[in-house]
Amino acid sequence: MARRGSYAKGVARRQEILESALDVIGRTGYRNASLKQIAEAVGVTPAALLHYFGSKEELFTEVLRTRDEHDERDPRMHDPVDAKAAFLDVIRHNAEVPGVVELFSRLAVDAADPEHPAHRYFLERSERLRGSIAEAFHGDAAKRAALDADTTARVVQAVADGLQLQWLIDPSVDMPGILEALMDVLYPPTVER
Repeated sequence: MARRGSYAKGVARRQEILESALDVIGRTGYRNASLKQIAEAVGVTPAALLHYFGSKEELFTEVLRTRDEHDERDPRMHDPVDAKAAFLDVIRHNAEVPGVVELFSRLAVDAADPEHPAHRYFLERSERLRGSIAEAFHGDAAKRAALDADTTARVVQAVADGLQLQWLIDPSVDMPGILEALMDVLYPPTVER
């Protein structure tokens, strides 16, 4: 019985580390978020962090998974009618946490290597995001874009990812505004009569 309690505590501690790391990275930035700083926020040693995650890259990959779980909790993300607004809200939120956007972008580049700990995460995330976007576009044949749903999903994802990189270089880039304009062209808003 003690083993289950110990396991539950370990799971809770791991989640606490992820939430703290997400907060630290969001506030201080990817470059400034050291293992020591994250460990201090949780009240553990850097060695304890590595006990739970194995490496800094694995920790950061799991931080991105945690961020995705937060985004996916919004029930609008799973409703074809409201998915566009929910997706734009995620993009707006990203502008408030530049450190997390930088983490995502840097890990995305590093994860091109199939041996990188984040490689599988980015493959799975990309597939899941495209599926979700495609589902929203399949939802209403009268409003469907001229492109097929899978191609449209890739275009929206590519623009969103590219805008994040542009925004990192030039924070004046209006990520949600540009993406909303594109989505309005691809998936026009309903006109009320």
